[in-house]
Amino acid sequence: MSHVTSLSSNVPDITIPADLLPGDGRFGSGPTKVRREAMEALAERATDYMGTSHRQTTVQLMVAELRNGLAELLRAPDGYEIVLGNGGSTGFWDCATFGLIENRSHHLSFGEFGGKFASGVTKAPHLAAPSIAESEPGTHPPLTAVDNVDAYCYTHNETSTGVMLDPLRVDDPNALMIVDATSGAGGLMFDAGTTDVYYFAPQKALAADGGLWIAMMSPAAIERIERIAASDRWVPPSLDLKIALDNSRKDQTYNTPALATVFLTTDTVNWFNDNGGLSWAAGRSRQSAEILYGWAEASPVASPFVQIESQRSLVVATIDFDDSVSADTIDNVMRANGIIDINGYRKLGRNQLRIAMFPAIEPSDTEGLTHCLDYVIAALG
Repeated sequence: MSHVTSLSSNVPDITIPADLLPGDGRFGSGPTKVRREAMEALAERATDYMGTSHRQTTVQLMVAELRNGLAELLRAPDGYEIVLGNGGSTGFWDCATFGLIENRSHHLSFGEFGGKFASGVTKAPHLAAPSIAESEPGTHPPLTAVDNVDAYCYTHNETSTGVMLDPLRVDDPNALMIVDATSGAGGLMFDAGTTDVYYFAPQKALAADGGLWIAMMSPAAIERIERIAASDRWVPPSLDLKIALDNSRKDQTYNTPALATVFLTTDTVNWFNDNGGLSWAAGRSRQSAEILYGWAEASPVASPFVQIESQRSLVVATIDFDDSVSADTIDNVMRANGIIDINGYRKLGRNQLRIAMFPAIEPSDTEGLTHCLDYVIAALG
């Protein structure tokens, strides 16, 4: 990778030496890097898979392969099922609002995405007002038992702030543990038994494209879905988790999915499993995290945004810069040199870069990124 792209006359004219550049310059937090090998494999299936009916065997076999592969990758306990539908994690919030929360939920809000889910539930006319625990950006609140709730909802990895919270089960046997793993699934180790619903989209750690939600569900979650479906609660069919469950058991979706997304996700899951499963995939992310956070801690102008090391994400790093250097300028120079999508989350409003460390990103490329950062910072003076 040695091309230089001109963005505007306001971007400093800095050309990073070719020998410093990573092999692949995609470090976005989602959509993120899709492996070239996966795209080539998809192209080989252009005539017998793409453009075919999702109700036919060709696609159903792919969905079955994906569901079985995910159960293996995530180490699904006995009785857990892989369920999928269209719409991504944002769409799944609506599914959960209709089909998983019975009356009242408790939410941890420590970033953009957990906050949006809590906000959506607050507006649902058929549910009681939720309990919400918040904390300052760069931290997460404790997860503790709350009276009179039937679901606990929080993110495994907050993509906006780079804060990670290991899933755990509170002492509340009648409540479901609903974990948003959109940027964590496939890149972070966890105990599947601490979750009842572990849901995600494939355009982040699973190195695919968007438009699909996937959830690993416990028997308790499935029982909840079936009980709500049998009640008089109205649910739009496209958000009906009972319909999604029934179709998933047939290795299909209620309406036509993006076949390319299904294929690319399956390819990544097989790649992970063939090389050692979740420990191997998460190990690659951990290696990149050690490289990047180590660089930031040693830098005279940069530092990790998340101060508590145990809360520091191993898949999305947020790096602050002091006033002597502009993170936006660094981002623009890097983009002009083919290193893309490392800009900070805009709503956070910090002098910050946000850098993905998903398993498909080579740790050697993360190392190369740090050398490029050093070069650009030095050139900016």
